[in-house]
Amino acid sequence: MEPLQFFSIGSGSSGNCYYLGTSTYGVLIDAGISIRTIKKELRDHGISLSNIWGVFITHDHTDHIKSVGVLGEILHLPVYVTQEMFVGINKNYHMTQKLAPSSVRFYKKGEHITLRDFQIQTFPVSHDATDCVGFTFTYDNHRFVIATDLGYIGKEAAEHICKANYLVIETNYDEMMLKNGPYPYPLKERVRSHTGHLSNEHTAQFLASNPNPALTHIFLCHLSKENNTPDKAYEAVHNALEAKGIMVENLIPLPRTEATKIYILK
Repeated sequence: MEPLQFFSIGSGSSGNCYYLGTSTYGVLIDAGISIRTIKKELRDHGISLSNIWGVFITHDHTDHIKSVGVLGEILHLPVYVTQEMFVGINKNYHMTQKLAPSSVRFYKKGEHITLRDFQIQTFPVSHDATDCVGFTFTYDNHRFVIATDLGYIGKEAAEHICKANYLVIETNYDEMMLKNGPYPYPLKERVRSHTGHLSNEHTAQFLASNPNPALTHIFLCHLSKENNTPDKAYEAVHNALEAKGIMVENLIPLPRTEATKIYILK
């Protein structure tokens, strides 16, 4: 089978979008940045938009769905959402291009989806959107897991994360930066809540407490502009793993507003 490729087009509150696939076909995970940027970065990375076989949405907040209406309705790409997400997307007042049911492939959380060489399983995560999921994409017996925008790591999410060969996981904020930062108190409480976001420390301690020898890549995603830095996210996770004698070949904070290179995963 062809090597599995991954790159981030954007990761953060300004917009999230990721490519997972091969050199000839793949999927997008989230579509929270402009369609012009998505097209440009796919082209610059050698991927034709016609070779995108699906768009998988984690939840219906604007920074994850900004261009999904255009991708589904104008460019006719299949959009994979739950029924609850579909309703939430079309209620979002930022969505000038709504989705029609004909553009959507509905699934239920926990359901297995087959798309060419991918076996895809969804799992619930805790966040304050209409409906929220993480994904495990299995390709040639290798598991790529994405868990973003979750206030805590619940049992089902933990089971998927602990089986990953390649993991995209949220490190949204540094606890001291959030505490001393510019957010008003209610927003700080929302971020810290069980339906908010994962801190560097939360993610670091979970990964250090659940060693997985098969895990070769950790991508740290959805870093806050105001309450985090790539160095702080990296150091928190690296130091926690090192303290337990855990070695991971690749530990990579994803940039907020820039695309990454292509990472060959297998």
